[in-house]
Amino acid sequence: MPRTKEVEKPEIIHAVGRRKESIARIRLYKGKEETLVNNLPIGEYFPGEVFQVVYSLPFKLTDTIGKYYATIKVSGGGKNGQLGAVVHGLSRALALLDKENFRPVLKKAKLLTRDSRTRERRKVGMGGKARRKKQSPKR
Repeated sequence: MPRTKEVEKPEIIHAVGRRKESIARIRLYKGKEETLVNNLPIGEYFPGEVFQVVYSLPFKLTDTIGKYYATIKVSGGGKNGQLGAVVHGLSRALALLDKENFRPVLKKAKLLTRDSRTRERRKVGMGGKARRKKQSPKR
């Protein structure tokens, strides 16, 4: 019987974040590796200083910058919706990690709340948009 070497599996925390039409599936690991979004570094997927401030917020509030990293699969929506989903998912993962310390901080910053604002559906007879009125004839 062949002997198999047991490999230590890292502790993984799974979480899902949502915003508008976007869904982000988060796997949070302990360590100092780079966070990947759809197999790209997070700084490459969300370029710019404004994006960086937003996605680092959960780690900054919980004082865990450099202690954890994540692999993230995000789909649907645009960049802003996807960024919101990533932040929501990261916050939920960190809240699962340490409920006593991290959850109140993240809840106070409203990062654990699912933003329920979504695109309004298009209505029939409204000229192609949700609230637009059809143009009335001049004569």
